[in-house]
Amino acid sequence: MNYLFSVVMGVAFGTISRFVLLRTDFRQYPTYPQGRIIHLSFGFIAAFIGAVAVPSVLESNWTAVTFLGLAATQFREVRKMERDTLQQVDLSELVKRGTPFIEGMAQAFESRNYLVMFTALITTLLTVANLWIGILGGIVMLFIVKFNMSGKLLNAVADFSEGEIHFKGPNLFVGDIHIKNVGIQANREVIMERAVGVIVTPKNENSIVTLSHLGQRQAMLHHVANVLGCYLDSGESSFIPLSKRNMDDGRLGLFLMPQEKDFKQIKKVLEHVPVLDSAIRLPSEGEKGKK
Repeated sequence: MNYLFSVVMGVAFGTISRFVLLRTDFRQYPTYPQGRIIHLSFGFIAAFIGAVAVPSVLESNWTAVTFLGLAATQFREVRKMERDTLQQVDLSELVKRGTPFIEGMAQAFESRNYLVMFTALITTLLTVANLWIGILGGIVMLFIVKFNMSGKLLNAVADFSEGEIHFKGPNLFVGDIHIKNVGIQANREVIMERAVGVIVTPKNENSIVTLSHLGQRQAMLHHVANVLGCYLDSGESSFIPLSKRNMDDGRLGLFLMPQEKDFKQIKKVLEHVPVLDSAIRLPSEGEKGKK
């Protein structure tokens, strides 16, 4: 009973932190309410594990600590569950997320449960010392959790400008970047009427390599299609959004077929695409190593 109130405080702040981290956005994932219930339940379990770990250590109950450590490793199954779910959902998407984007989302859901455990652990530990210090510590942890909710966005590594859609014979270009060959005249006319071109310019040498990653480029196409819709149906290969790279300077040309032909909206969406962890490259750091 000595630690009951401390554990309750830790579980409460841990569960609240998972609620703070959980957000159903334009991607409509996690779904509401089923997906949210699943993740909040996992969050409660993670908070309970983190909170109970403190009394176990203070009472030298190493058996309980070992069990709690084993239970914590099961949160790796959260990543597998999310990966499998998103891969199945992706089969029905007209513009797919891509494997790197899916892996990044699954990794984020797993890591957030560890943040919840850490929040509960710190709150419980401070509450054992003093109630008000524990409450203050829990509030501080909520701000830390909120700060760690999202990573770098694409506007930090690239600039966006509108690229002219035009044809040279059957060859489709965005600005000076060749996209693909469109052989049917009727499809070319539709593309000239509805398509939008975007030139993505890297801000530095690190950004050039990051933007060359196929998973990062697919995530950009998926976000625009998800937010603004896509003038596309199955079997219409000529209208599939594509990205091509200028290999001389690293610029990207994006060919898009949104339902809403508004470059300002497209630019805003692209600026808020997350930079995938698997796409981040730092060749400039490699140069320091060579020196």
